Amino acid sequence: MLTKDTTIGFVGTGVMGKSMARNLHQAGYTINIYTRTKEKAKELLELGAAWKSSVAELASSSDVIITMVGYPVDVDEVYFGENGILENAKADSFVIDMTTSKPSLAKTIYQKAKELDIHALDAPVSGGDVGARNGKLSIMVGGNKEAFSTLLPLFEVIGENIMLQGEAGSGQYTKMVNQITIATTMIGVCEAIVYAKKAGLDPERVLENISSGAAGSFSLSVLGPRMLAGDFAPGFYIKHFIKDMTIALESAEELGLETPGLSLSLKLYKELAENGEEDSGTQALIKWFE
Repeated sequence: MLTKDTTIGFVGTGVMGKSMARNLHQAGYTINIYTRTKEKAKELLELGAAWKSSVAELASSSDVIITMVGYPVDVDEVYFGENGILENAKADSFVIDMTTSKPSLAKTIYQKAKELDIHALDAPVSGGDVGARNGKLSIMVGGNKEAFSTLLPLFEVIGENIMLQGEAGSGQYTKMVNQITIATTMIGVCEAIVYAKKAGLDPERVLENISSGAAGSFSLSVLGPRMLAGDFAPGFYIKHFIKDMTIALESAEELGLETPGLSLSLKLYKELAENGEEDSGTQALIKWFE
């Protein structure tokens, strides 16, 4: 059972992780922090979070360990090996990987954790920087039902649409569904905005008019206005979206599925990245069309 004495270790304090950790700290939890670049944790440390000098030190001194890192290779690095989370976490502690990563890796973490009497969940999120900041992320969870029930109060601090989707790996599979949906939606939003401009319409007025109808989506109502304002700061990096779409495409192929919309979106985003936009937000896709 979680209490305010529960210590939460947080690995990774980027665009999303920083806000998630801050919300947990403000909810009264004791927070341990480790990130490869300590400067990125400065704000959290000033609020009172405790810095740990290694993943191993963080794992051994935390009751719940959350990871929010960049790529599957980073997940593998922080969880495995003698200096990793699993070799250093306390028995009966909880580990939650909230990185968007491979379903197969989530299953491996779960199995290894179970052998060490550690409870593991995969719980990727959606909602971007806005959702992370406001504690309104959608959280897609895979793993043990009892572990999920225990950690639900923690999830409720950082999200509001929280669902256990099934056994280990199910959270990651669900996130792939989410990313496949977004991939083609972003193409539609960009094409629609360019069309509105070419037709001589006021695109801001058009977006306001259609956002509450059948075309409504996060991409349209949140990222559309950023496109129009020329604001390409990352709520979610293009380079990370390319990573997610690549995982989704590989997973779809393993399931014997063709995903032409996903393939096209990945192609366009890769072209943007090759032209220097990999650290821009996903809304920079509009540049390809303009």
